Amino acid sequence: MANIKSAKKRIKTSEKRTLRNKSVRSGVKTSIKKVYSAIESADKNAAAEALKSAIGALEKAGSKGVYHKGTVSRKVSRLTKAVNKM
Repeated sequence: MANIKSAKKRIKTSEKRTLRNKSVRSGVKTSIKKVYSAIESADKNAAAEALKSAIGALEKAGSKGVYHKGTVSRKVSRLTKAVNKM
């Protein structure tokens, strides 16, 4: 356990950020799964809607610093490619 006051504060803040980032990542993963399930069911309209929301979630997570911008662009590219391939 940390002895210095600032180190104790850093532990608290890093725990808060970790929880927030986990929640955001979980939401992004869920939205990505929705896109792939719509692709499997061959519903092009649902896939397009799910893709739109997934891209929004990914971009927001990237702007907040949860994901690196390269990771975001790679995931968006792969999702878009999968939907267009239908």
